[in-house]
Amino acid sequence: MKRILLFIATNLAILVVLSITLRLLGVDRILDAEGSALNFNALLVFSAVIGFGGSLISLAMSKWSAKHMTGAMVIEIPSNATEGWLVDTVRRQARAAGIGMPEVAIYDSPDINAFATGMNKNNALVAVSSGLLQKMSQDEAEAVLAHEVSHIANGDMITLALIQGVVNTFVIFLSRVIGHLIDRAVFKTEEGHGPAYFITSLIAQLVLGILATIIVMWFSRQREFRADAGSAQLSGRTKMIAALQRLQQEYEPSHLPEKIAAFGISGQRSQLGRLFMSHPPLEERIEALRAAG
Repeated sequence: MKRILLFIATNLAILVVLSITLRLLGVDRILDAEGSALNFNALLVFSAVIGFGGSLISLAMSKWSAKHMTGAMVIEIPSNATEGWLVDTVRRQARAAGIGMPEVAIYDSPDINAFATGMNKNNALVAVSSGLLQKMSQDEAEAVLAHEVSHIANGDMITLALIQGVVNTFVIFLSRVIGHLIDRAVFKTEEGHGPAYFITSLIAQLVLGILATIIVMWFSRQREFRADAGSAQLSGRTKMIAALQRLQQEYEPSHLPEKIAAFGISGQRSQLGRLFMSHPPLEERIEALRAAG
């Protein structure tokens, strides 16, 4: 869950900063065709450049931002048996998955969690929470590590960046069209674009960006099933099922924090809520693993 949230948050922040910067520099004036009409060809090119640029910058920053936003400390030299086991396990799994050795890190959190990120399969990061190490058995933790290594081997972050780039392009394009229409129809600007265009476009971009996360979250849910299958191959199906069952025991619906519940760690969700889940419900993931066996 963390890798998706960190990537989306970074991506939205970069898009807003880029939009404001280009506005202040006057770059977006190329969108005015003849003073009164919107140049749709220029707008599409502009949207694609900013959309994919923001997504690729987010991907390039993913390891750095993940470390700084979670406080994850990379294990340079293992200082105890647990750290040694973590590094050795990830090294063995990475070799089996055919990827370069990722950086291995631990961050302080009581929750059971882990994530993998990075723009390159051979230069990635796998991080686990202190809560995971405390509350999971070694077999369960091994399965979680294999799940994250599978995300890297499957190139999920790269594919996510490309999908986010396409989504960004349409968000930027449509937000400018909405801003243009509001500026003309409501504020009666006849030539160029007034302040209402920029303000409306920025608001529309934020709203559409949030709605567009539905597409990204759908992709995320599909990749979780594939990463579960990859973990089953690397560590064993029973270990991955046991890890998911541990999460079920830890996060019963009645004790589920709202901020975690919104992303589908466990429990029943409304149809609307499911659209914004980064992970499928645990029972569905367990059933998929059992069915595959």
